[in-house]
Amino acid sequence: MTAPGTSERFDGIAERYDRYRPGYPRAAIEALLAGLAPVAAIADIGAGTGISTRALALAGAKPIAVEPNDEMRAIARASGVDARSGTAAATGLEAQSVDAIACFQAFHWFANAASLAEFRRILKPGGRLAIVWNERDLTTAFACGFRDLERRYSRPDMLAGADFSDDALAPLLNANGFADVRLQTFANAQRLDRDGAIGRMRSSSYAPRTGPELAGLLDGLDALFTRHADSDGYVELAYVTELWTATLTALP
Repeated sequence: MTAPGTSERFDGIAERYDRYRPGYPRAAIEALLAGLAPVAAIADIGAGTGISTRALALAGAKPIAVEPNDEMRAIARASGVDARSGTAAATGLEAQSVDAIACFQAFHWFANAASLAEFRRILKPGGRLAIVWNERDLTTAFACGFRDLERRYSRPDMLAGADFSDDALAPLLNANGFADVRLQTFANAQRLDRDGAIGRMRSSSYAPRTGPELAGLLDGLDALFTRHADSDGYVELAYVTELWTATLTALP
């Protein structure tokens, strides 16, 4: 069995993704927008179901969601998002039409020269690129156990491409026309009941869908939840939200 293509990985889980994925701290959104025009035009690339796009709009920006997966894009549109079909390397947007580009939880799928060339095309001169990830806070016991279960029961070929090394980011951006790469971090967390923890686990593109791997994953998650649940029947899944920003410059 071969792994599906990048956008097809989310077929069948779009509703679960929209319901159970974490949002982003208001402080991170404000930092992303700091210094931009009051109603900045932002292309949200790989926007999924529009979780990030809605957050940008609530903060006053004018975002356009670009998403290749039909199911995810339909949910974004149903929520009122301006969601358009496109990929990171072929957004369909006009040249020099946006003040900023944001990639929330998606850049690892298209971290390549072709996508960055498209970003240079659609950004206005001096425009901003923002890359945001909710990374599990592995200093906390539940998040660490959650991550271990994901790795233990997911197929290696499905895990491929799901991570991106922070050390590789600045060199990649610098080599493709972006400078002044900066990192800011913010605390983030989800408070989940048992069903929420299951939904969050199964919202990942690499989580097993059927078979003994899924059974093992759910048994392990049930035991992990039981160990860490508070008296009200909830756990906290902690994250560190990473906000990377860079500025468009001329290629060397």
